[in-house]
Amino acid sequence: MTQLVFFLEEPSAREMLKGLLPKLLPEGFEVQYVVFEGKQDLEKRLPRRLRAWQRPDARFIVLRDKDSADCVELKQRLAQLCAEAGKEDALVRIACHELESWYLGDLAAVATAIGPTGLARQQGNRKFRDPDRLANPYQELKRIAPEYQKVSGSRAIGPQLSIENNHSTSFNIFVNGIQRLIADGANI
Repeated sequence: MTQLVFFLEEPSAREMLKGLLPKLLPEGFEVQYVVFEGKQDLEKRLPRRLRAWQRPDARFIVLRDKDSADCVELKQRLAQLCAEAGKEDALVRIACHELESWYLGDLAAVATAIGPTGLARQQGNRKFRDPDRLANPYQELKRIAPEYQKVSGSRAIGPQLSIENNHSTSFNIFVNGIQRLIADGANI
């Protein structure tokens, strides 16, 4: 059984993944979540946690928000930390700018999970056609879906997210990376 180990900066990412991954993972994959206390804690403790992992069938995924960092530099820095820990094949993915960009990329999922009804009609609006460009997606999501709370909202939205129809490029890159890992894991 292949183990997928997700290194995450916050609990909301874990809650979203718990709902999303059943749509992606076939039988034979075990999932483990390692949640850090923010991005600085993730970067500080990631190498030690990777080195300590003992299962040879484990595949590692690091997911972090871009926030205001340079995406390319951030990804390179995280990949370097993984390589220094001997896990150069770890998958590093960045949510641009925040995890909430992924939710804004699928307003139908948000409407179904937490409301308000009719929210999906706004997907055609310019700002929601490419939500990764929004500087503060959390605030935008709170504006259009006032019921949204980070952890409970992520728990509700995760199972509703479409893996085929999301306007967030960083979400689609994440999903494609997981699908490649699954394909590789099936050959172990």
